Order: sequence, then structure tokens, then C-alpha cells
Amino acid sequence: MIIVKSREEIELMRESALIVSKTLGMIASEIKEGVTTLYLDKLAEEFIRDHGAEPSFLGLYGFPNSLCMSPNAQVVHGIPNNKPLESGDVISVDCGAYKNGYHGDHAYSFEIGEVAPETKKLLQITKESLYVGIRELKLGNRVEDVGNAIQRYTEAHGYGVVRELVGHGLGQKMHEDPEMPNYGKKGRGKLFVEGMVVAIEPMINMGTRNIKQLKDGWTILTADGKPSAHFEHDVAIIDGKPEILSTFAYVYKALGIVSNEEDEFRREPLKI
Repeated sequence: MIIVKSREEIELMRESALIVSKTLGMIASEIKEGVTTLYLDKLAEEFIRDHGAEPSFLGLYGFPNSLCMSPNAQVVHGIPNNKPLESGDVISVDCGAYKNGYHGDHAYSFEIGEVAPETKKLLQITKESLYVGIRELKLGNRVEDVGNAIQRYTEAHGYGVVRELVGHGLGQKMHEDPEMPNYGKKGRGKLFVEGMVVAIEPMINMGTRNIKQLKDGWTILTADGKPSAHFEHDVAIIDGKPEILSTFAYVYKALGIVSNEEDEFRREPLKI
């Protein structure tokens, strides 16, 4: 069942989403060659708590940490550890924060040092596909319109779209209806309604779409060992159109990146 949110609830969710966005911005300032993912995880937990929230992922379904950190061939759900990051790595950092009874859930894939051009392109196309999908989150459309747009965009570049893992509705629970696959057929799936809030999160592989799971019960890998990319935004339907509640602006500020990619999905300019 889709749980529709009021404008007031959406604003509370925006607050949670922006705590996640700020956490990712802090991570962007700290993530580099030689740093361990476990160190970054501890920083994130402290940062989230210092902002009056709780880490959504810590203990969720038994997950042991505050961040899912998934380098290179890891797709998602990687467990932070003491292995230092190396130049050439790419890593998905997925973060959640719970405040005022609502979750934010947001992810960005970072480059460490000198990354291979073909891997840079994978990250670029995956992030572009996120916005291609978001454009389809509007009244009159259905769930698989989003997935179809993401699939068509990424497969046109020869990439594999993970099927077993999907985006989701978001609210008082981390995972609500509807599931938001990154593939599908136009015109199929649940109808979008005013006040829906979903997490859209393309998980795109350089090679095969097939995946496997490590014995830790969490970490998902590409079946062929090639890199994967993952980007995620929280998006609400407001006045029939998609509005992003999260932002990459804090990441971009830390990395010195100038971008207007989110402007079309905001009623008002974001102040950071």
C-alpha cells in the first residue's frame, strides 16, 4: 500500500534527507587514498547524531554499521572495514538518517585518486540516468515508466541494469511501497499519486547485470568482477511533478564541482 504524505510530512522528510546530504558532503571532504571505510563510517555516525538524528542503517535488519560502503565490483550493502582505499577505486556511499519520525536515504559514488576513463564514464552515465528516471515521476505515469527510462538510457551505453535490487517508497519506514525497479516496460506498475515519496537509485554495472552475494550475507558483487555505480535521491510528487528532497550540492561544494543538474526539480533555489 502506498502511504501518501502531507506537505508537512514531506517537509519533515526533507529535513531528514538533507541531514543525509550533509553527511555525504562531510564524507566527500574526508574520502581519499589511504583512508579506511570503517573510519568514514564512524565519522558519519557522529555527524548524524550531532545533527539530532539517528543512523537509519545501523541495526536495520541486523546491518552492523551506519554506512553501506561498496567499492569497485561491490554493487551495494558493503560493510565498512579497515582496508585503506586506493587510487583508482570508486565507491558507493549509501547513508540513511532518521529524524522526527521519518527517514532520509541517499547515495553517491565517489572517485578515489586517478580513476580509469571507462569507469568515470560509468559513474557519469549512472548519475545522468538518475535524473532521466526522476523526470518520469509525475502524475499520469506509472512505476515502470521510471525504470524503463533508466534502463533504456544505461543499456544504450552497453551497461547492465541490476534486477534483484530496487528503489523503494520512503517514510516512517525505510522501505515502503512501491518498489522502484531500474528496468521495466512503459505504462506498467502502480500509478503515481500526489504526495508519494520514493528513493530512486540506479545500480548499474559496467558489464553483466548479474550479481552474487558474499558469505557475510550483505555484500552484493557484480558476477563478472567489473565495477558498479550507484546514485540515489529522495523524491516527492508535489503539484504533480517530481521534487528532489535530497541534494548532491554538499558533495559538490566539497569537491569543487559546479552543477545545475538539480535545478529543474526544485521549486525554490537550494541554500547551503
